[in-house]
Amino acid sequence: MNEKELQKRFLAQGYVTDHALATTMLLMQRLSRPLLVEGEAGVGKTSIAKALTTTLDTELIRLQCYEGLDTNSAVYEWNYSHQLLWINMNRERGLQDSCDNDIFAKRFLLERPLLRAIQHDKPPVLLIDEIDRADESFEAFLLELLS
Repeated sequence: MNEKELQKRFLAQGYVTDHALATTMLLMQRLSRPLLVEGEAGVGKTSIAKALTTTLDTELIRLQCYEGLDTNSAVYEWNYSHQLLWINMNRERGLQDSCDNDIFAKRFLLERPLLRAIQHDKPPVLLIDEIDRADESFEAFLLELLS
């Protein structure tokens, strides 16, 4: 795909790209590197993410940041209610010993945006919205993860 073809694909989705943006997106794709787009509210960052998702035929994964967001909420959480049901069900069956290790199986894991993005078969578009609202410790974690 070249720059003109990329611009045509974006235009077909109703998004007009200039030469600089099209070149940047081509480099991002060819070098397999992330693209950081920043700007004031309303300039079209989310629109770029949506158009890029369609153009690359991949998934859009959105991480909404807020004050107090921690790594567990952004990466994964355990499905405690299902774990408790599993423990109670095995206790009733007399299988308590065999269920202790099972409660941390993948089926009890709730994937959050960052884990989904990392484990995705095809590189997704990860939209990290309102990063300025997150705590510094989370920003540091995010930078480390994305590096």
